Amino acid sequence: MSAFTGAAKRLVVGVAVVPAAIAALAVSGTTTATADTFVRLPNGTAKSGGITIIKTGETARVAPSIAANGAGRSAWLSGKAKVLAPHIEKKEAGPNNGPRGEDAMPGSNGASTTGAAASLTVGYVVGCQVNLGNLDAGITGSIPSLANPEPGLGGALSLPLSPGKVQYVTIEKKQLEEPGDYFFNWDRAQLEIAGCAGHAQARSFVIVETTGDNHQKVSLFGKRFSVG
Repeated sequence: MSAFTGAAKRLVVGVAVVPAAIAALAVSGTTTATADTFVRLPNGTAKSGGITIIKTGETARVAPSIAANGAGRSAWLSGKAKVLAPHIEKKEAGPNNGPRGEDAMPGSNGASTTGAAASLTVGYVVGCQVNLGNLDAGITGSIPSLANPEPGLGGALSLPLSPGKVQYVTIEKKQLEEPGDYFFNWDRAQLEIAGCAGHAQARSFVIVETTGDNHQKVSLFGKRFSVG
């Protein structure tokens, strides 16, 4: 049995990075013009090839940006993921060997790999003025490279988000090195959306991908929710 505890992380989606001082005010509960909205999201389960993903306790607290410009908003995201992987191979993670490409690892979208038995990726799909309700068929195959953005100022993660666009943001990626049960919790991970002058939606994803000859990918997507 293995346990991963995910520390709260601030995720920034948009063209602007919110200064740390402003973020601190938002977390402390400074009064805004519009009250925060608390969303409790349903549990979910996905099973395939002897691997089971269970997601519970997912919540989102959504608030308008303190800039009050209509193009920014914030959300604090929490949840728990459990992975049952009793039959994966026992393979330790090694140095990251860089992208292998579709020929060497089908379905990987050319993603890098450490050679561990499997990887667990937790994150959110965020869209500006798009409906995320029917995206399952289009995003279960692979997570685009934008799922692992470069750190921005102050340790925040920054991605551009404009009307009509969808972006993928990873909270954490863990390597699974042996058969067993794995847990990952995320608590009040802060998502900042900037540059979206319209309706924004988000939904969580939990993905387990195995390596080796018997390659498989199991994906669990959460219910979409409004981010203002």
